[in-house]
Amino acid sequence: MMDIQQLGMTFPLIFNMQNKEEIIWFNPSIIKAGDALKNVSVTAEMVQDASDRLDRFASYLRIAFPETEKAKGIIESPLVKIPKMASALKEFFQTELTGELLLKCDNALPISGSIKARGGIYEVLKIAEQLAIKEGLLKETDDYAVLYTEKFKQFFSNYSIAVGSTGNLGLSIGIMSAKLGFQVTVHMSSDAKQWKKDMLRSKGVIVVEYDFDYSIAVLEGRKQAEKDPSCFFIDDENSIDLFVGYAVAASRLKTQLEQSKIIVDAEHPLFVYLPCGVGGGPGGVAFGLKLLFGDHVHCYFAEPTSSPCMLLGLMTGLHEKISVADIGLDNKTDADGLAVGRPSGFVGKTLEKLISGSYTINDKTLYELLALLADTENILLEPSALAGMTGPIHLTKQGVSLQNATHIVWATGGGMVPSKEMKVYYEKGKQYLIK
Repeated sequence: MMDIQQLGMTFPLIFNMQNKEEIIWFNPSIIKAGDALKNVSVTAEMVQDASDRLDRFASYLRIAFPETEKAKGIIESPLVKIPKMASALKEFFQTELTGELLLKCDNALPISGSIKARGGIYEVLKIAEQLAIKEGLLKETDDYAVLYTEKFKQFFSNYSIAVGSTGNLGLSIGIMSAKLGFQVTVHMSSDAKQWKKDMLRSKGVIVVEYDFDYSIAVLEGRKQAEKDPSCFFIDDENSIDLFVGYAVAASRLKTQLEQSKIIVDAEHPLFVYLPCGVGGGPGGVAFGLKLLFGDHVHCYFAEPTSSPCMLLGLMTGLHEKISVADIGLDNKTDADGLAVGRPSGFVGKTLEKLISGSYTINDKTLYELLALLADTENILLEPSALAGMTGPIHLTKQGVSLQNATHIVWATGGGMVPSKEMKVYYEKGKQYLIK
């Protein structure tokens, strides 16, 4: 049994975490990006391969999802400046905020309205491509629009896809898999929102509900998939395909920064704040950014005070061998996409010398920021997507030099939240602000 008291003597922040305090942890193990990247299993070539595959599928996506037509079948989100929110943050937290603040709007990603549209959809497309090529139905040189036919739907219906999810990954995989013709099952934890379950079922997806948290949903989903040789289980905890699908975001962000004439170098550092659950999405994005920008980009994970699993795993070096329950936390948060008790060991070990740090945020602050962003910039996000917003505040208060900095808050979801549900979020945030 783990001696938490003794562990806390080595890592005193554990005691603050037990009290659900908002904290920041700076990674003492970070080294030069070039050196760290030599010793991980994921490579730049893998990320490029993922990017090329997404390009091959663009003609299919244009037809299957007309909302991608404007971007010619590329699943991408806008990068927007949010100066009014920056001013509101200064006033709300009574602190200075040096550097320009931008929002990476993955809440507006087509198909599933969250960051999970990147990795989740990518892995489904890779499975579809491999099956079709193996069967002799497709070549990489073909126009992939051919996949949008009854012939391929019938072919894919012989296979099934399964995933465990708190919500958004299930949405992206469920929507994409069903569109291609796969039989698909999403194993959902107790904290998953009802509207997400309803939406999946409306697409013909089988939803299996559990009275437990994310880890159990994944475990049960994996077990059931293993019994069926024609079933592919998409593993949010350990999937390299998911990870590299997320990492493709970095090269696209680089293009957007160049288009906005934003320089990233030693004198103009880039700070990126990523809401984190099990770690796959933010880990993949952070990895891609370190590949491209090296030591000029500083990535921070943001987690709920009740569910700081990645912070705990990275700080102690125990990774998946420790959970928030081990330090007495209940893993209960309204930031449902981040309600994960045990981190991905694969992601933690891949990022342990690359990530700059991690911090926590409580639900009340998430709701207050949700309302502030809606009032100042007219942008509506789900609660978990606001977790990145306090990153620049933490760094400012800790005296980190932010001269000439660019801050990017990664807005991870909210595009598919029903308006009635979003209204409840907003009104809750306004009530907190008034008090």
